[in-house]
Amino acid sequence: MIRALGYFIEIIRGSLITARHFMANMFFHILKVLGIKTKRKGAVTIQYPEEKKELASRHRSLHRIMTREDGQPRCVVCMLCVTVCPSECIYVEAAEDPDPEIQKRPSQFVIDLNRCCFCGFCVEACPEDAIRMDTGKVEIAQYDRQDLIYDLDKLKE
Repeated sequence: MIRALGYFIEIIRGSLITARHFMANMFFHILKVLGIKTKRKGAVTIQYPEEKKELASRHRSLHRIMTREDGQPRCVVCMLCVTVCPSECIYVEAAEDPDPEIQKRPSQFVIDLNRCCFCGFCVEACPEDAIRMDTGKVEIAQYDRQDLIYDLDKLKE
């Protein structure tokens, strides 16, 4: 009996907290409609698929590989991105480049987004500015885990 009374009290307390937040937000929204400016805003709801919140300039989104003028990736397979990655989600395999100016190029460059923590260390470590995280794509959800493994072709898009 006492336990049931305690549960009931907690339900009432939670309802009062919810009602307080609702009334405070409603008050600030009414002031905004009336044209009265306040320091605090009410809670803002974004109608997501139609409206999208603007991303910060430093936001780290989906990876991409930068290319040279001839369409080949800028990556010279120095392996710094692989070394610095804390979640070990980058795999790079080297191949000889036919251009004598460039020693190596990646034959495989794979990023497993299932493991990636989007820290940006790979971008900071790259001396050639070959990898960036500035695509602005944040909707990367997939139904299959294999679709979150990005190879060189997907990273060039």
